Amino acid sequence: MKMHNPPHPGEIIKGLWLDPADVSITEAAQAMAISRKTLSKIVNGRGRVTPEIAVRLSVALGSSAESWLGHQATYDLWELEQHPDNVRIVPLFAPTSAAVASS
Repeated sequence: MKMHNPPHPGEIIKGLWLDPADVSITEAAQAMAISRKTLSKIVNGRGRVTPEIAVRLSVALGSSAESWLGHQATYDLWELEQHPDNVRIVPLFAPTSAAVASS
């Protein structure tokens, strides 16, 4: 089953946390003890949520680190699936009927 365009974690940070609370990127970065540039890159979709950033987001925003890593992984997987020809992999085994049925 193909995923539909999931939001980048930065969209979630901005749309669900910063904008509604009227918190600037600068204020949030200071609270998270990271640079404004780092948070700005994430919020603008040019940076990634790493495990360390996920923990910082968890503490600062009250959500789980796992959820932030999950958002990033979902987005990353969707991005890769948009250009499967760019991933040069040779199958080691023929697909089984169960694998074919689930895709």
